[in-house]
Amino acid sequence: MENEILKNNIKIYRAKFDWTQEDLAKKVGVTRKTINTIENGVFTPSAYLAIKIANAFDEKVENIFYIAYL
Repeated sequence: MENEILKNNIKIYRAKFDWTQEDLAKKVGVTRKTINTIENGVFTPSAYLAIKIANAFDEKVENIFYIAYL
């Protein structure tokens, strides 16, 4: 659909776990910059990486990532 954007709750979950971007990056095998760009909506992760991020938080993907309508 038009005017959709993928948003995420990564920052909220990192705060719950008291993790830095670097902590999460190490857990999922990417750089801190990658986590930063995903968290800030600059980069959309692959399905595989989205699942790895969700698994790191022991959550479902849809609890971490969601579609927002503009």
